[in-house]
Amino acid sequence: MLKVATSVMFAMAIIASPVWAQTASSAGGQSHNDAIVKMRQEEAAAKKEYKRKVAEAQKVFDEQKAAAKKERDAAIAAAHAAAGQK
Repeated sequence: MLKVATSVMFAMAIIASPVWAQTASSAGGQSHNDAIVKMRQEEAAAKKEYKRKVAEAQKVFDEQKAAAKKERDAAIAAAHAAAGQK
């Protein structure tokens, strides 16, 4: 019984701890005075822009690759048709 009471008191102490009462800070686009924080925000923005450009280039690449595959498949089909194969 003593173990149960101790466990309950320990759990209540943890729940009532001031750490649990802290609110989450807003991660929205807030400007910060700390130079390191600003640097990290600028790095994150640069990485985000890079990833956007890479995704855009990958989309163009995929479209061109699909078009080339279509042309290749058509040429192969024409070659098979000319040879009387299917």
